[in-house]
Amino acid sequence: MIEDITGPQDLQAMYDSVIEKDSKYVMQTYGRQPLVLSKGRGALVQDIYGKEYIDCVAGIAVNNVGHCHPTVVRAIQAQAEKLLHVSNLYYTEIQAELAEALVSVTGMERVFFCNSGAEAMEGAMKLARIVSGKSAFVAAEHSFHGRTIGALSVTHKSMYRDPFMPPVSSETTFVPYSDANTIRQAISGNTAAVILEPIQGEGGVNIPNPEYLKEVREICDETGTLLIFDEVQTGFGRTGTWFCKEQFGVEPDVMCMAKAIGGGFPMGALAARGEISFSRGQHASTFGGGPLACAAALASIEAIKEESLLKRSTENGTYFMGKLRSMDREDIVEVRGKGLMIGVEIKYPCSKFVDFAREYGVLLNCTSDSVLRLVPPLVITKDQIDTVVDVIEQA
Repeated sequence: MIEDITGPQDLQAMYDSVIEKDSKYVMQTYGRQPLVLSKGRGALVQDIYGKEYIDCVAGIAVNNVGHCHPTVVRAIQAQAEKLLHVSNLYYTEIQAELAEALVSVTGMERVFFCNSGAEAMEGAMKLARIVSGKSAFVAAEHSFHGRTIGALSVTHKSMYRDPFMPPVSSETTFVPYSDANTIRQAISGNTAAVILEPIQGEGGVNIPNPEYLKEVREICDETGTLLIFDEVQTGFGRTGTWFCKEQFGVEPDVMCMAKAIGGGFPMGALAARGEISFSRGQHASTFGGGPLACAAALASIEAIKEESLLKRSTENGTYFMGKLRSMDREDIVEVRGKGLMIGVEIKYPCSKFVDFAREYGVLLNCTSDSVLRLVPPLVITKDQIDTVVDVIEQA
């Protein structure tokens, strides 16, 4: 344990041991930063040497309520003493309670529980096919919907897709983002659904024009095509509302959730409106909606409400973007975002920014090569934001 180690040589030995074991025993799929993290609270994390960092990655938009939020931690501890897992062969009170809560905050009718964003997308694609009787999809260029085989079918970036071709759905048509006319042209008599992120995350924090999603909704209504929103990254207050769809006043037929749903505990879900639903035996998940995950999710929703984190996301996001724009540097192309989902596009690859900021106690993420993606916990303070901006400006 870290508490039992005091000398710098012991800490260095621990660091080396972690890296060595990872290299030896873990499939090397990640480009990890040279950092071994040990603790977190709020918007801060700490490495094994005791150095603190302001975390603007938040587990990739997962820790919306902050690291180790007391309400979430207590809920997991209490649930762990009662029931860990029973499978979906039986009812549990806490799963029913969470389903009701999610219907309330999403405005949808029914939910299906799973374990990740990619699983939620897989389920949404299956649901669209079984309900429509059609098999093709329309998705956007620069989209990202997950790395499982089905989700890869509607993920645009070739580096993710090409090594695993052919995908499950070879009938996906990719069209430019924020151009509704191209969606109208791409829909055929065999199109089951249009799949979109209200704001593209991995693609570079790309925000559509204000009327885009409304126009797509109208097109889907006219053609009898389902509309699926991927709210995995934009959900649970990230953009200043429960879900980003509220920013544009558009209701999808199906929506995918994950990341922040469990306050840091792994979970996913999809929700659908009206009569859109799986029938018995059409879909399943052994761990989906397990007691621990449901306890964490209910606690996270409670924390968002009690601490007014939707309002704080909007206010802190406005403050953050204002500070970033005030730098007025020639190498910054654009600062864009909603709430605390912010992209800083620069004129060259930004990986060195990430390295520099880490050395000065700030964790950043680079996406789409030249965009710094800032998705800190919604509990980040203005003083912490000031520090982050200072570090970025130094970089």
